[in-house]
Amino acid sequence: MEEKKEISLEIKPEIAKGTYSNLAIITHSHSEFIIDFATMLPGLPKPDIGNRIVMTPEHAKRLLNALMDNVTKYESQFGLIQLGGQPQQGGTFNLGDLPQFGPGGAKS
Repeated sequence: MEEKKEISLEIKPEIAKGTYSNLAIITHSHSEFIIDFATMLPGLPKPDIGNRIVMTPEHAKRLLNALMDNVTKYESQFGLIQLGGQPQQGGTFNLGDLPQFGPGGAKS
């Protein structure tokens, strides 16, 4: 039988307040997944990337599974999460497809 290990975490006050994000840009290589969390607000010319997380493919899949589990639990308690706007073709997009990042646009 597997023994569960407990992890003791400490969170610094400046981290505990969090950072708002309404856009995630995900890219990957053979050995890393890179997730840039950005905020896109009306009146601003381009999204502001506030945080970048780099993780291994294994940890990215663990994050995916944890998010799926938590969304399922959330929806069973509060109801289906409605995705407003246009239906998306997939879960990813090319940064170059956005006008502000396309040819001649700003690059990060």
